[in-house]
Parts: sequence; structure tokens; C-alpha cells
Amino acid sequence: MITLKSEREIKLIKEAGHIVYLALMAAGEACVVGATTKDVDKAAEDLIVAHGYNPSCKGYAEGDEIPFPACCCISVNDEIIHGIPSDRKLQEGDVVKVDIVADKDGYFADAARTFIVGENPEGEKLAEVTKQSFFEGLKYAKVGNRISDISHAIQEYVEKNGYSVLREFQGHGVGIAMHEDPGIPNFGKPGKGPRIEEGMVLAIEPMVCQGRKEIMESDDGWSIITEDGSLGAHYENTVAITKNGPVVLTNE
Repeated sequence: MITLKSEREIKLIKEAGHIVYLALMAAGEACVVGATTKDVDKAAEDLIVAHGYNPSCKGYAEGDEIPFPACCCISVNDEIIHGIPSDRKLQEGDVVKVDIVADKDGYFADAARTFIVGENPEGEKLAEVTKQSFFEGLKYAKVGNRISDISHAIQEYVEKNGYSVLREFQGHGVGIAMHEDPGIPNFGKPGKGPRIEEGMVLAIEPMVCQGRKEIMESDDGWSIITEDGSLGAHYENTVAITKNGPVVLTNE
């Protein structure tokens, strides 16, 4: 069931979104040669906790999943999403995806960014296309459109640039839980799915593969890896649907 949020609720989600944004910026600053992904995770968690918020991913599980052990999902190179922070040291050119959810008093915000350690022109291009695909989809996140209008715009832009979209995972509603209806695929024909309404809050999140779209799950039970070993990128924001258009809640 899709839950529409009031102006008050959207304000509280935006406050959580500000903390997620700050945590992402702290994580990005920590993505330097020689730092471990645990170091990156700690930088984000310290900021979230210092502001009185909860790192929502820590201990999160659905069904019989292994509880996620960290604040952030940190995925490097061919790991595209859900990577577990570890003692792995970052190297020049690594492509690092950081996905963060924070909550307080029952209100959640969710966002992800792709950071490049040093220089990696191929990784930078992939990250930029992934980011722009979000904004292509955002153009259709308007009252009266359908969810798959967002999906189609993302897929079209990604594939036009020679990349592929992850199909087994998708964006989602967010706000009073980490994951809510509706699901928001990153592919599909336009004009399908639920009608977009004022008060929806959506986590729109293109997940893009440099090579083929096929993926596999790591032995750790969480990390999702490109099957062909190519790079992956991830860009996500929490977005409120208003009568005047979409408002990004996690970009400042």
C-alpha cells in the first residue's frame, strides 16, 4: 500500500535527508588512498549519531537475511550495491558506492553517491551518466504521470550511453519505513504502474553496470557484484512529490 505523506511528515523526512547528505559528504571525504571501507563507514556513522539520528542499515534484515553489520553499504568497483565495510584498503582509481539511510522518530531518508578515489576516467564517466540518469527520471516524477515513466527515462538515458541497468533491484517508497511501496524499477515501458500522486515520497536510485546487466551475490550474503567484473555505479535521492513538481530531500 502506498502511503501519502503530509507537509509535516515531508519536513521531518527532509530533516533526516539533510543528515544523510552530510553523512555522504563525510564518507566522500574519507574515500582516500589507504583508507579502509570501515574508515569510510565510521566517518558517516559518527556524523549521523552526533546529530541524534539512527544509522538505519545497521542490523537491518528482511526475512532470513543476515543482519547488515554496518552503517553504510559500501561497494567497490565491481561490487555495485550492498557491500559490507571491511579492512579493505582503497586504492587509486577505485569506484566507491556509498548508500546511507538515517532515521529519527520514525522518519527515514535514503541516498547514495559514487565516489572516485583519485582519478579514473572510465569510472568518472560511468558515475556521471548514473547521476544524470537520476535527473532524467526525476523529470517524470510529477503528479499524474506513472511510476514507469521514471523507469523508462532512466533506462533510455543509461543505454543511450552504452551502459546497462541493474534489473533485480529497484528504487522504492520511503519515509515512515526504509522500504515502502511503490517499487521503482530502472527499466520498462512508460505508462505503467501506479499513478504518481502528491504526497508520495520516493527513493529513486539508478544502479548502472559498465558492462552487462547480469549480477551475482557474494558469499557474504549481501554484496551484489557484476558477473562480468565490470564497474558499477549508484546514485540515489529521496524525493517528495508536490503539486509544484518533485523536491529532492537529500541534496543539501
